[in-house]
Amino acid sequence: MVSPDDLARECIKTIRPYSPGRTAPLKLASNENPLGPSPRALEAMEAAIRQTRLYPDLPSTELTEALASHLGLQPGNVVVGAGSDEVIYLLGMAYLNPGEEVIISTPPFATYGLIAPVMDARLVPVPARDFRHDLEAMAAAVTEKTKLIFISNPYNPTGTIATRQEVDRLLDFVADRAIVVLDEAYHEYVESPDYPDSLQYIREGRNVLAMRTFSKIHALAGLRVGYGIGPAALVRWLVRVREPFNVNSIAQAAALACLDDRDQVERSVALNRQGKQYLYRQFEEMGLTCVPTEANFILVDLGMDSRVAFDGLRERGIAVRTGDIFGLPTYVRVTIGTPEQNEQFINALREVRGL
Repeated sequence: MVSPDDLARECIKTIRPYSPGRTAPLKLASNENPLGPSPRALEAMEAAIRQTRLYPDLPSTELTEALASHLGLQPGNVVVGAGSDEVIYLLGMAYLNPGEEVIISTPPFATYGLIAPVMDARLVPVPARDFRHDLEAMAAAVTEKTKLIFISNPYNPTGTIATRQEVDRLLDFVADRAIVVLDEAYHEYVESPDYPDSLQYIREGRNVLAMRTFSKIHALAGLRVGYGIGPAALVRWLVRVREPFNVNSIAQAAALACLDDRDQVERSVALNRQGKQYLYRQFEEMGLTCVPTEANFILVDLGMDSRVAFDGLRERGIAVRTGDIFGLPTYVRVTIGTPEQNEQFINALREVRGL
């Protein structure tokens, strides 16, 4: 008879732990917002600290209702989680059974690969093509065992998007056979008119769950608060398996305040657009190729071992993400920072490349 310990060891062997971005005086490895949180969020956090003797609101009622109003949906369409990472785990617990399948693009966002082995399900990796999700290949991978299909849009680590037309075709093909998960962590940064409207899919009752977060545009990464949006019939099962008191009271207060500060979002978007264009120009001057991005990071081919570049940048106080972990050994992914941070990165990169 196989013991529970043996079963756990077999499961754990298939799991690759998430590797956080390395720290440095200038950290451009984790796609964090260089502006920091809204002043309103900081005030709300200071007030909430005084009430930490109390447990947080269990279902995040006020935040759930505010998000629903903000999105033009009903509270039953929203589930709040400790970051969108928790929403991914809720999907696994609510919907995955042993032997069922989860389709992901490779390279994937790391958390997608964690839920399948935990639930004794199977990952089905579909290689990206030209730095983009290959939705046709993902559709071709669907079987009667497929339960979840993850599409990060914009795609981390490349910053590209799956277009409205491409997603429409996938949804028409999949219909009700599986849940299509649109991870929209960076959606506020998108400028392309071809970006799909996930909320419209949800209003139409499609089998779609969109995931969003307060970690990026709202700069609350340290508080861990995100949310899922979907048809009420889908969301209610996520609520059922959600851990009690999953989002702390300080995070709830800060997130609520962020929703009321549209100016801070617009400042973040404008800063990102400015930094993106600056980095594009600098890469072009150095003869480097980068992937045009719709997010707050850029994937760039340095034409050298990314680990060597990483070490050289780190010696100069800058941390980036190496591309080897994505199967791209000459690339790095760099977060778009403030003008001063971007200039510091470019100057260090020139030194590393001997320019």
